Amino acid sequence: MNKEKLSDGSPIFVVYCPSLGVVSQGKDVDEAIKNIKEAVELYLEEQPEKFDEFLEDQEYHLSSIIEVTRNGKTASIVR
Repeated sequence: MNKEKLSDGSPIFVVYCPSLGVVSQGKDVDEAIKNIKEAVELYLEEQPEKFDEFLEDQEYHLSSIIEVTRNGKTASIVR
């Protein structure tokens, strides 16, 4: 997940699923994760033959979100 800025300067979180080549975004981490889940579901709905390939690839790619809070500010790191 990358935090980027739109042309107006507002932040946007961009999420990429390398196994399928699916990209999505959201105004915050939670929305970006919700949107990538929906995008992956729609992709697999349209291409059901990719589902087994996707499952096999997930065995080797694990990620998680780590949140760190300091002085009332929270940072999220996706690994």
